[in-house]
Amino acid sequence: FETMMNKTQEEAERIAKFYDYLEVMPKPVYSPLVDGGTVHDEWALEDIIRRIVKLGKKLNLPVVATGNVHYLHETDAKFRQILVGSMGGANPLNRNPLPKVHFRTTDEMLKEFDFLGPDLAKEIVVTNTQLVADMIGDVKPIKDDLYTPKIEGSDDEVTNLTYEMAHSIYGENLPEIVQARIDKELKSILGHGFGVIYLISAKLVKKSLADGYLVGSRGSVGSSLVATFMEITEVNPLPPHYVCPKCKHSEFIADGSVASGYDLPNKQCPECGAPFKKDGQDIPFETFLGFKGDKVPDIDLNFSGEYQPQAHNYTKVLFGEDYVFRAGTIGTVAEKTAYGYVKGYGSDNGINYRNAEVDRLVQGCTGVKRTTGQHPGGIIVVPDYMDIYDFSPVQFPADAQDSEWKTTHFDFHSIHDNILKLDILGHDDPTVIRMLQDLSGIDPKTIPTDDPIVMKIFSSTESLGVTEKQIGTKTGTLGIPEFGTKFVRQMLEETKPSTFSELVQISGLSHGTDVWLGNAQELIKDGTCVLKEVIGCRDDIMVYLIYQDLEPSFAFKIMESVRKGKGLTDDMEAEMRAKKVPEWYIDSCKKIKYMFPKAHAAAYVLMAVRIAWFKVHHPILYYAAYFTVRASDFDLIAMTQGSVMIRKKIDEINMKGLDAAPKEKSLLTVMELALEMCERGMSFKKVDLYRSQASEFIIEGNSLIPPFDAIPGLGTNVAKQIVEARKNGEFLSKEDLQQRGRVSKTLIEYMDELGCLEGMPDANQLSLF
Repeated sequence: FETMMNKTQEEAERIAKFYDYLEVMPKPVYSPLVDGGTVHDEWALEDIIRRIVKLGKKLNLPVVATGNVHYLHETDAKFRQILVGSMGGANPLNRNPLPKVHFRTTDEMLKEFDFLGPDLAKEIVVTNTQLVADMIGDVKPIKDDLYTPKIEGSDDEVTNLTYEMAHSIYGENLPEIVQARIDKELKSILGHGFGVIYLISAKLVKKSLADGYLVGSRGSVGSSLVATFMEITEVNPLPPHYVCPKCKHSEFIADGSVASGYDLPNKQCPECGAPFKKDGQDIPFETFLGFKGDKVPDIDLNFSGEYQPQAHNYTKVLFGEDYVFRAGTIGTVAEKTAYGYVKGYGSDNGINYRNAEVDRLVQGCTGVKRTTGQHPGGIIVVPDYMDIYDFSPVQFPADAQDSEWKTTHFDFHSIHDNILKLDILGHDDPTVIRMLQDLSGIDPKTIPTDDPIVMKIFSSTESLGVTEKQIGTKTGTLGIPEFGTKFVRQMLEETKPSTFSELVQISGLSHGTDVWLGNAQELIKDGTCVLKEVIGCRDDIMVYLIYQDLEPSFAFKIMESVRKGKGLTDDMEAEMRAKKVPEWYIDSCKKIKYMFPKAHAAAYVLMAVRIAWFKVHHPILYYAAYFTVRASDFDLIAMTQGSVMIRKKIDEINMKGLDAAPKEKSLLTVMELALEMCERGMSFKKVDLYRSQASEFIIEGNSLIPPFDAIPGLGTNVAKQIVEARKNGEFLSKEDLQQRGRVSKTLIEYMDELGCLEGMPDANQLSLF
């Protein structure tokens, strides 16, 4: 079309020979060319279309009329106008009125081309379009089978690793319950070709552990015993049990009376007298791979944030650079953004919309593709017998051609049943635990999970040696992952948990939708039931119903229906009543919209309990790790002056209520922990020019010395620069620090106010006398 419009007939003919068919569109679609003066008038436009049709006849190429459709209904044009309008002058489409590009019916298309005469119009609108459609065979734009990478001997390796670990824990003759679970899982995992996925995850975890970082598991992978034995997760899904580390004697409690092995009383092995190890969280395998064991496993792993890039790069070592890609995401227009577009369009064009019309326009613009991005931890693995283009085009994130990673152009959700995605996510917990391990020399895996003094912090402040009045909260869980937010602390106050399994319940209740508020909360308040009996995690439903004698596949069906927010069918209710399930339980199921997997909750609570152990027994180490890894906003002036000033700052932010800025809310959490630390008899020192680190809080006796990057506005790069510069000798003056450390004047003034630069002259000067 462009050649026919701008160049000679011969040139157009040369180009046309490349194509299988030629395309023309209705005149209104070309209107910007007429409006912009590129095509003289409507008659000239008709002439170009006629010449293309003639050229098709000459070269024996079908000419097809297409609509260049951008939206379905003519009335939807308004939405496109608002979206294009939001881009302003950056979008050349804004120079002329937008063309009408709705989905035209056959009659409308025939009418658009009636200037060619009825026979020719019918040929290009009806006959030739069907001709081209018939030339195309059956196409599957996206594969419909799962293609996993092949690793030679992976199934044998999975089996061997599983049995090796099983025997090392439970002895040569495995208990029947363990053997049955392994048989069931391996049949499912290897039978559906998922062995490779397990093996890859195990290799990634092994590498991270070898490099000194624990890995947390997310989601329901902890429901799989094979995953436990392959060390992909620390959660053991078997029923609660004792096992002797010395002679391997074991005792299982399989009647549902205990929810977590960590809550069993301490006991000695009757065979050899060694203290028993306690384990088992009672989680069914079905929550991971479905009842038939054929759901594609989604193994999510939480690596330390600082180790995440190494874990990502290790996938290139495992599979080769050409077979791993970052998972792409599609960013759409959010409702709030659309609201801004509509308001902006109205004011630009002097239109005052009624509220109902604003809402209609906002709905029409919401959800339209806006940008592409990349998933924070998703790595797509293409098997070496396929090509990435069998699944998706690729692109560079934000068009950065020098980026280390290419990204899939399709949103991952479109291809997740066909290709393997590894979730290698970054998380603070493993980083905190690594720092605590480095500071204390204690292996986090040896920390007890049932220390009564540690458990007390979830219901009172007693273990911390402070009162509620001193720290302004009734529990000691400030800064404990999953249990430090106001919402969860409120839950802890109402339920007073004292066991590991109750903490898992709290974690499930706090992450679900309509599971706690207006549901379990009321049941506990009214005394209908206690914390351990309410529904906390999705697995609880299946396990409880099986113990109530419901058929396992039916119990699974009920769990799936409830966790997805679909409630219960009449059959389900009838069956539950027949098996004497209490009415409050049935009502509770009907209210739930979304539920957390128990394995995820158990993995998180395990990390939380380890961190809580340090908080109670090694407080200064805990605070050093907390402020280094988790906190990003500080008020050092108040922190170095102690409790009174910190409390003043907390009250100041609390007074603002909901008007507090996000930065102030994040500062509030840090200040609450700073207050708690000071009330426990510890203190903050000033930033020290010669001893502070770039970004780590360091311990001196019972005090912490803040790093340079805790100074507001001083970034990590400048902090590193100061540390580098001081290696070349003392700073002679503020001017010297400003130049060698590349510190701005404002920061020098703040450091002065903080008292870090006491006695330092303003400028370098030589004394002559």
